[in-house]
Amino acid sequence: MDTYHLSKRLAKAAAYVPQGARLADIGSDHAYLPANLAINHIIDYGVAGEVVKGPYENAVHEIQREHLEGKIFPRFADGLKAIEDDDQIDTITICGMGGTLIRNILEKDKSKLQNHPLLILQPNVGSNVLRQWLQANHYQITHEDILEEDDHIYEIIVAKYANQPMQLSSEDLFFGPILRKHQNNAFLKKWEKEIEKNEKAIHQMQKATNPPTQRLAQLKTENELIRGVLANGKS
Repeated sequence: MDTYHLSKRLAKAAAYVPQGARLADIGSDHAYLPANLAINHIIDYGVAGEVVKGPYENAVHEIQREHLEGKIFPRFADGLKAIEDDDQIDTITICGMGGTLIRNILEKDKSKLQNHPLLILQPNVGSNVLRQWLQANHYQITHEDILEEDDHIYEIIVAKYANQPMQLSSEDLFFGPILRKHQNNAFLKKWEKEIEKNEKAIHQMQKATNPPTQRLAQLKTENELIRGVLANGKS
């Protein structure tokens, strides 16, 4: 992967960035995402935020190599602290992290969201935690996607601020309000694997002298829920 050839997951996230956006890419690593968007004339201004020194230096090098110093600005900072008021950021991307970590990044510096930027988030686990945060903070999920790359499954959640909080059911939070209604192969694979993992855990617990009845019941209920959602997707 490089600036000109994004990975499948980053290319999918990039496709949701609006034309002319002022972008902050948090956890930017080599700054491939903002650099690609600048080279393709999607954005004219971007911040590449990175909290780890090595990836930050990679971003600096990439920006210099592509002569993007006047368009993409690397910032060595923790999470949303990479964003400054003068940036006038209207779009934030956070890709390739766990949902809990993404949620914590958003929650830690909520003041940076006072202008209600568009959020393009790509959790590799824990997407339900992220949806709960979005619901609690008046963000409406407008798009969702799910894909597999290098044996990992990534979800993409695009959300914009709304005056009224969205009403999500427990199934919406768990599976995704859009994903569960439009089930693709990656969605099916993710949840079929989850059923298999739960079944193995149930089998092991049932062999115990004193099986943890509460946990067993929880896993059985979860598998029933998953099977029900998958069946609805096929009907």
